[in-house]
Amino acid sequence: MRTVRSANNVKKCVFPTVLLIAALSPRMATAALGEPETSLQTEGARLHASITVSQHENYHLHELQLTSGTVVREFAGSDGKVFAVAWSGPTVPNLREILGQYFESYVTAAKAPHSGRHHLQIRQSDLVVQAGGHMRSFSGVAYLPQAVPGGVSVGDLH
Repeated sequence: MRTVRSANNVKKCVFPTVLLIAALSPRMATAALGEPETSLQTEGARLHASITVSQHENYHLHELQLTSGTVVREFAGSDGKVFAVAWSGPTVPNLREILGQYFESYVTAAKAPHSGRHHLQIRQSDLVVQAGGHMRSFSGVAYLPQAVPGGVSVGDLH
């Protein structure tokens, strides 16, 4: 006799599975977390994405509007390195590309048991990721706690 318990287990891993599939899909390329922001303009042209750059007191904000409707925001400090990325829209961007060298840490942490099927929260000393959503409405933010410039609120990174 089969139990209903297995259906609950499947539901709990739906969101992380969707994120991992999206992360492995080749959709876009941008400057990755922890890397220089210099490649953003050429990437925007290659992706046919519109890019808006705004200067804030302690960082630059590069906002890419993709043809899919998803918006990717990359935050770069005065040193020119990307310290945070955020996304929102109908698709999850290629997380392998936007998380760069931190992608493997993300994958390992995302596979660990966690509560909730529509929200993922990873808090490590060198990486924080908060992601959530459902079909056609995804959002998330990933940042390097040690690289966030002084005077910048983590709440402003969405």
